[in-house]
Amino acid sequence: MKTNVVCFGEVLYDVFPTHRKIGGAPLNVALRLASLGINAQIISRIGNDDIGKELVAFIQENNVPTDTIQIDQTYSTGEVLVQLDKKGSASYTINYPVAWDEIEVTPEAKNAVKNADAFVYGSLVCRDETSYKSLLKLIKNANYKIFDVNLRAPFYTKELLINLLKHSNFIKFNDDELYEISEYLNTPFHSLEQNIFFIAEQTKAKSICVTKGSYGAVLYHNGKMYYNSGYKISVADTVGAGDSFLAGLLSQLLLNEEPQKAIDFACALGALVASNEGANPKISKEQIAKFMNV
Repeated sequence: MKTNVVCFGEVLYDVFPTHRKIGGAPLNVALRLASLGINAQIISRIGNDDIGKELVAFIQENNVPTDTIQIDQTYSTGEVLVQLDKKGSASYTINYPVAWDEIEVTPEAKNAVKNADAFVYGSLVCRDETSYKSLLKLIKNANYKIFDVNLRAPFYTKELLINLLKHSNFIKFNDDELYEISEYLNTPFHSLEQNIFFIAEQTKAKSICVTKGSYGAVLYHNGKMYYNSGYKISVADTVGAGDSFLAGLLSQLLLNEEPQKAIDFACALGALVASNEGANPKISKEQIAKFMNV
């Protein structure tokens, strides 16, 4: 039987200087999970507009159901302006308010979460009270809660992050986010590993993953630490690489793969995404396996 994962949050267009690509962290995770053979679903909201219809058609074409994507009659489908530096690292200007700020708890959404093996959410969707309250209601129905931190200033507060952390069984940070949130929790520690253990103790999370860009990632899982030092690639842009990393990691751990193999797979997938333009390039399991064996 396939594993079922529901993602909650933003669906949008990443608007680059010369083109646009479909994105949004939870959507990127759902799309990549589906490409890896996981039953993935997205709870979100779009505007009653042409780009929203295009977005839904794209999601359907990529084997993710759209019956939990709501249509807003007031606000438009989300867009994010993306700027890339010389190394391909992205910075974002995120329009507000948009349709995904108004996600409601529908019977379809509640049933999807109840029936899922895992529920994935981030901090950005909580910038508006409506979607934040909906998330807190749905978390109560979740069997396994995965917090993809994904900080985007100025759309978060210390209090918000601490509340979301304490609901979570699995937490994914990048290294900057780990240190920032550790400071919020008054850490006495300086090293990455010490702060991972510190946050695990504070939150009771059984799994914590920290990505380190081109330097790979660290996974704390059921009391043990696992490492990957990264894969050398030529970066096109970093948009969505962390989302595909998370999808790759979850696709392996939820199917009870060994944690070391899971983090190796996730790092390889994240690197391959960074070597392509946009958040959702087509990448097969065979390409990942070949890349890992080079």
